[in-house]
Amino acid sequence: MRIALPTRIDPAAFATRDASAPIVTLEGPTMGTRWRVLYAGRADPAPIAAAITQTLARIVAEMSHWDADSVLSRFNRAPAGHWIDLPPDFAHVIAAALRIAGSSDGAFDPAIGHLVNAHGHGPTRASGSCNGWHHLAWDAAARRLRQPGGLALDLSGIAKGHAVDALANVLRRCQIGHALVEIGGELRGTGIRPDGDPWWVDLENPPGAPLAPLRIALHDLAVATSGTYIRGDHNLDPRTGRPAAHGVAAASVIHPSAMEADAFATALTVLGPDAGAAFAIRHALAARLVMRRRGTWDEWLSPALLAMLEP
Repeated sequence: MRIALPTRIDPAAFATRDASAPIVTLEGPTMGTRWRVLYAGRADPAPIAAAITQTLARIVAEMSHWDADSVLSRFNRAPAGHWIDLPPDFAHVIAAALRIAGSSDGAFDPAIGHLVNAHGHGPTRASGSCNGWHHLAWDAAARRLRQPGGLALDLSGIAKGHAVDALANVLRRCQIGHALVEIGGELRGTGIRPDGDPWWVDLENPPGAPLAPLRIALHDLAVATSGTYIRGDHNLDPRTGRPAAHGVAAASVIHPSAMEADAFATALTVLGPDAGAAFAIRHALAARLVMRRRGTWDEWLSPALLAMLEP
């Protein structure tokens, strides 16, 4: 068993730990999957669950490409040249998405809705010719985005991670400093467990991959995984319009932000083993790539992740 530890431990986590506190579990459906929250404390779970449900409903109403009335869907239908005012959550996500699209040379791209539809992963089979983040004009100061004409956003590679961060913020506002949040396999841990341990999370290995277990201490950290071993080649390469076919079965990123971990994991899957490793090193990402090439399994750990491993 390999153990990855955070580079920094918050002393306040131990100062506020209640060794006798129960761990409360809340869960429910969202975004075509399920959310789950574990928190240590004695706070009434009913208002916390209500705040979580309200937050997730707001995010879906803004960024779902399956909801015809969402802000995203309205942007996708907007005429050429029309500016759409974005609510704060949406603006936060699109700003990060465009930044990561630029840094990854488009390996991560929030403007591939038509490609997603054409490959059968979207709400319709309709497709269009306008794809690519470079067509978008973003006015950060005014929080508005310009529809260039016929372009469709798809935030599937980043919105779920943002929702994990948003739930962590809900818990913080409820004075809960020790919790684990999960939405569909994307996780973020804050504080520690009542027994003094961190929130332990094991990275899943693709079936048949003979890799040593890797356990992560999610103390004020998040982890997201993208890959092909669960749903097949659903990761599209925005630069070619075809499924990424570099042999990356799984890419995991550990990061303080679940949103950024989510998007970076997608980018690494698309970039492939060599370019993905170079990107992870260049951006100091704690990342793991699992590859299947010529019938054999291989694993690569970034220097930042190696530095987290317990001796």
